[in-house]
Amino acid sequence: METKQKQANVYPLNIELPSLKSLFIEMYFGDQLLSTGTATLISNTHQSHCALVTNRHNVTGRHQETGECLSSTLGVPDNIVIHFHRPEDDIGDWIKVKLPLYREDGSPFWIEHPKLGEKADIVALNLNWGSDVLKLPYYLQLDLDRVGMVVSPAEPVSVIGFPFGMSTSGKLPVWATGFLAQELSLISEDNPVFLIDCRTRQGQSGSPVIAFRTSGYRTIKDNRISASLSGNVAWEFLGIYSGRVNAQSDLGRVWHVSALEELLNAAEYDYNSRKKIKETEE
Repeated sequence: METKQKQANVYPLNIELPSLKSLFIEMYFGDQLLSTGTATLISNTHQSHCALVTNRHNVTGRHQETGECLSSTLGVPDNIVIHFHRPEDDIGDWIKVKLPLYREDGSPFWIEHPKLGEKADIVALNLNWGSDVLKLPYYLQLDLDRVGMVVSPAEPVSVIGFPFGMSTSGKLPVWATGFLAQELSLISEDNPVFLIDCRTRQGQSGSPVIAFRTSGYRTIKDNRISASLSGNVAWEFLGIYSGRVNAQSDLGRVWHVSALEELLNAAEYDYNSRKKIKETEE
């Protein structure tokens, strides 16, 4: 199995691997920039379907609850620009990939959650992969990004994205760290959202949220919680950040990884269905 160290070797500097997994995105109406945000790639395994995931309100350009335009121009995006890392030999450099958000018939290219639909502030975009971009997703079914870590209320979690469109170097993201604000066991299938207490701002919508540990962490083995002591860093991918509960609070909502699993399955189904239709037409 590929190790975290092997993955990290794609970058020649001392950069933590999760920094490479957050992608800077820009939403445009035509050539007019409306907003910026964060996205990430998600896949089950190395060989399985891979999709780009971000918040629904990023691609609609509208407030998720009120439907109001988020841009002061009152424009809504019709295309998105994703800043991908170049392949391993050129990593540290980025390439812009521009994608339309709507088909010719006006239907959106993005895929919504199969059960919650527009109520879920997460969407997936399917891409055709070329050799000019580095595909480095969060893996949902491998222990590279999900080590089985137990994360309790008041423990640190990090939102890795681009507040106000800012980056640390090039298009590497900013790590904003706060705390888990509830028990993850309270998440339900009808409302797969949990709260964190973190000073986040616009531009971080769509950011991966992880529990990042540089030494020890807890896991469950044989229905018992045990401590894992290691000198290696480890992280647990928890979900996708979607914004604060209101402008006066630092409490923010995160869509849990269980909802992302269903979204990825819907994206794969959509991709395969359209592929079959195209092959039939040809």
